[in-house]
Order: sequence, then structure tokens, then C-alpha cells
Amino acid sequence: MARPKKYPPEPEQPLITHLIELRNRLIRMLIGIGTVFLLLLPFANDLYEALAKPLLNELPEGSSMIATEVASPFLAPFKFTLVFAFFVAIPYVLHQLWAFIAPGLYQTEKRIVMPLLFSSSLLFYLGMAFAYFVVFPLVFSFLIGTAPEGVAVMTDISKYLDFVLKLFFAFGAAFEVPVATILLVWAGVTTPDRLVAKRPYIIVGAFIIGMLLTPPDMISQTLLALPIWLLFELGVIAARMMVSPRGDEDEAEQADHKP
Repeated sequence: MARPKKYPPEPEQPLITHLIELRNRLIRMLIGIGTVFLLLLPFANDLYEALAKPLLNELPEGSSMIATEVASPFLAPFKFTLVFAFFVAIPYVLHQLWAFIAPGLYQTEKRIVMPLLFSSSLLFYLGMAFAYFVVFPLVFSFLIGTAPEGVAVMTDISKYLDFVLKLFFAFGAAFEVPVATILLVWAGVTTPDRLVAKRPYIIVGAFIIGMLLTPPDMISQTLLALPIWLLFELGVIAARMMVSPRGDEDEAEQADHKP
């Protein structure tokens, strides 16, 4: 069966044209994020209450969170709403990125990039959901349970926000491992067989990443390292299915150009 032809990208444009296009795409990204932020701003306190629920469920009866700075009751929900607006707008941001790079891609490359952009958004959301519904309850239960006798746990709302945002980004980024694996294979940097041969180093690296990106407790470190390892295995399987060997693509391209 004849392979589909690898059509060349669109004609090259001057540098200034690319810069103007990039500026326009960045402006659209900011407008998209700003629009979502304005829509969510009236619900800022409600969003923060939902964010704080995993901790509040674990606090002893009668305990609560506190605000140690004058502006914290306003700034903490405001900051979280802004970050949450970015999370919500990620598909639109990636769409603008896709629209910017698409003209420079071959037809075969376009077929793999679009699914990867969709998968990136989905995996990032899954990472955040895993952190919120699985990691947070276990971590807060462990940390509060280890408090010395007579110590009242009353977390500052700003410190709590910084803590959970760090975990959100850590787990969201960690769940992108399959996409990164596919891109490395697609770019010809490595092969699935080479990645499998380096599995022991990948596992050790996953636990090191878990140690660096999470608080100093074994639960959150392990809960980050295990998904990284499993998602690496998933990425290897997906790379075998989606990416053809670079040599085969080059031979096919050369065959297409033969008279």
C-alpha cells in the first residue's frame, strides 16, 4: 500500500511576519485567560472554599484556617482564581500555539501534533484531579496526624495556597510524561527499546523528581513517583503504536520525490 505523501510546509514567511503572528497569538491567549478570570472572579471565595476542603475535612473539630496578613482574605482567593482561570483556558492556549506552529509542519506531523495537544490538556487535568482527590486527603491526614500533642494546627490561607499550587503544577507536569516520551521518540532522540533498557534509571529518577517537587513526606513523594513510572510505560507503548521509525519515514519521503 502506498504511503501518503509528505507534503511540504507552507512557503517560508519573513521573520517580522512570524513575530507579528506570535504577538497576536499571545494577545489572544491573554484575552482568553482574562475573560475566564473575569467570569470566575465573582465566585473567588467559593473556589477557595472548594480548594481548602481537603484540609478542612482533616482538621480537628473546632479548628479552622487563619489569615495572618491584612490583605490575605482578599488576595488568596484572587490569586487562586487567576491561576484557576489559566488552568481552565489551557485548551484554548494550546489551540493558539497549534495555530502558530501548524503552517510550518508537514502533513504527517500535523496528524500527530493535534492528538498530542489534546492529550496534554487531558493529562494535565487528570494530574490535578489525582492531586486533589487522592493526594491531598492522604497528605493532610498524615501531616495533621503527626502534629505533637498540644499543638493546634491552624494553617495560613496564603501558605496553604502556595502549598497546593505547587502540588497541582507538580502532578499536572508529571502526568505529561507520555507526551514527552512520544515527542522524544518522534524527534529521533531515542527509541522505545532504548527507553525500556533504561527503565531502572527512569524509576530512580521518578522517585528523585517526587522528592524534589513534593513536600518532605514519603506519601506525596511516592504518590508522584508511581504515576510517573506508570505513565512512562504508557508513553513507551503509545510511542510504539503512533510513531514510525525515523529511517522508514526518511525512505518513504525519498521515494515520494523519485520521478
